[in-house]
Amino acid sequence: MPEIQAAIEHPERRQLNDEVHARPPDNLPTPCALTYVARMPKETRKSPQGVATAMLEDLLRRYETDVPPADVKHYTATLDGGVRMRWERHTEYSRYTFVSATEPLDSIPAAADVSLPADWLGQMRGEILVGVHAAVVEIDNWQDDVDALSRRYFDGNTLIGSIVADGRAAALTDLRIGPDGFSRLLLINDGMPEPQAGRFMQRLLEVETYRMMALLALPVAQQLMPALDDVEQELTAIGEALVDAGAQQEPELLDRITRLSASTQHSHLRSNYRFAASDAYYEIVLQRISELREQRILGLQTFEEFTTRRLTPAVKTYRAVSKRQQSILEQMARATKLLSTRIDVERQRQNQSLLASMNRRVKAQLRLQATVEGLSVAAVTYYLVGLVGTLAQGVAAMGVPLHKELVMGASIPVIAATAYLGIRRLRRKIEAEGSD
Repeated sequence: MPEIQAAIEHPERRQLNDEVHARPPDNLPTPCALTYVARMPKETRKSPQGVATAMLEDLLRRYETDVPPADVKHYTATLDGGVRMRWERHTEYSRYTFVSATEPLDSIPAAADVSLPADWLGQMRGEILVGVHAAVVEIDNWQDDVDALSRRYFDGNTLIGSIVADGRAAALTDLRIGPDGFSRLLLINDGMPEPQAGRFMQRLLEVETYRMMALLALPVAQQLMPALDDVEQELTAIGEALVDAGAQQEPELLDRITRLSASTQHSHLRSNYRFAASDAYYEIVLQRISELREQRILGLQTFEEFTTRRLTPAVKTYRAVSKRQQSILEQMARATKLLSTRIDVERQRQNQSLLASMNRRVKAQLRLQATVEGLSVAAVTYYLVGLVGTLAQGVAAMGVPLHKELVMGASIPVIAATAYLGIRRLRRKIEAEGSD
């Protein structure tokens, strides 16, 4: 059978094919406990690979575990006590998941405190966006008393959750950050095999992660609102001034609106990436929730219901700010175009006036030139006739019978005509050279 050799493959074929197999979920036994941390390095854009793997290398060296290459996107290792550590790098963040098999749980403890040294976590100052302690348990007849589950695992807080996986599990959380800085998540297994439990836990953790990533645009939008108010006021003031502005004020107004447009455009460029990224994360949240295949638990909000009621308004807020920002830029563009048109029209009027003035000057120069040409012909004729008279007088002194005055009079028409034609020809030659 024929084979596809590497030489005839697209250079990115295997990388693209392997992308669908990247970051596969872990198989999760029941019971087990997890600790999950999502970190957004501050220096991600400067050195994404180096910054993303530095913390991983530090942790692995503490437990004398092999360090992966700097260009890897996901890595799994086993630490002390059989704790399984999984690390993944994404575009804006990296995440750590620590899993340990446990006896039946009476609470949701950290999966493996030994894997999270305090000084190691301390290096993530200002970078941890999501921290979750989760557990996979098996509880008989848990629906009989959901309040008891809340008191047992969530300090009596109001729960959010649903039956998932077509009735084979239930997911519960209170979406509150506890005193230790972690939120809690409980997955009650009712017949799921380990691979399926791993997939659903991954989806639940991704719902929490991408929910927070989507909300990152909300503070940006809230910070932009007062600035946009100021911009709109300034734009309104420029528009009002433009109505009665004269030709002298228009360049100043154009300078004001140009500076305002540049400032607003800079702000738009800085925020547009965050808004676009949050839109993408929001779509992922909705997709992950749909993959849960939720069924309602009596008295509890489902993940979809909570997201629709709480996350969607935040998304609409930053989208409205983004549209408002774009609308302001469009208004500035129209105002700038109007001002530029008015200035151009005024300049054209000034140019027409200047051209008319130049035409008058050219006509005056032509009349002056014609006058000068007439004087030039007269002067040349006068001097040449004088020369002819002197010549005739000399010839008569030699005995030739010539009448000096008669010769001078007869030469005047010939000399005048010759001088006129010569000066005219010279002028045409100069004009032809000038037009070239």
